[in-house]
Amino acid sequence: MEIVAVNELGAFADWGLSKDLFIPFAEQQHALGKGRHTLVKVYLDNQGRLAGSTRIDHWIKDEPGNLKRGEKVSIIVGDKTELGYKAIINHESWGLLYSNELFQRIRKGQRLEAYVQRVRDDGKVDLNLTQPGFSKQKIDGVSGDILAALEANDGFLPLTDKSPPEEIYAQFKLSKKVFKQAVGALYKARRITLEKDGIRLSK
Repeated sequence: MEIVAVNELGAFADWGLSKDLFIPFAEQQHALGKGRHTLVKVYLDNQGRLAGSTRIDHWIKDEPGNLKRGEKVSIIVGDKTELGYKAIINHESWGLLYSNELFQRIRKGQRLEAYVQRVRDDGKVDLNLTQPGFSKQKIDGVSGDILAALEANDGFLPLTDKSPPEEIYAQFKLSKKVFKQAVGALYKARRITLEKDGIRLSK
């Protein structure tokens, strides 16, 4: 939400209603200034009034619940950390997106779909924006996308197993690992040939 005013009582955020949402000083993780955008939890105060809080850790659990590997979840991107970005899973618990596995720009407050990559022994949840695992159905789908892209580009794509992950994600919205699996399957089926600077559709 955007902070639209600050006074001696606290801050006020625009949340799409005629009356701005009040965020008391006691519920501010950091001092808020007018014009700043921040992630806000809406709650009922001790008098039954709607108010806001940027102390998200007070409201979100740091435990996985019944989440399982490969499960599709809804996330809201939180603060950046040394490893990546914290993310709120299904409005209930924390997870982590690792920077070295992100091939697109994300920002705090952004809503995305993600997948549970693993639930660690300490209860922490690792997330990924691409679905984990290499099911035949998934590889077949990716292979079809690669063939369609080849046909649309005169039978050639300047992508190889040496291409940066960001280039592969920009083209197909998938990880380099999945791309290499699909290319391997197409090569084995003799649907493509591998060249030094790319892949070519077999004649």
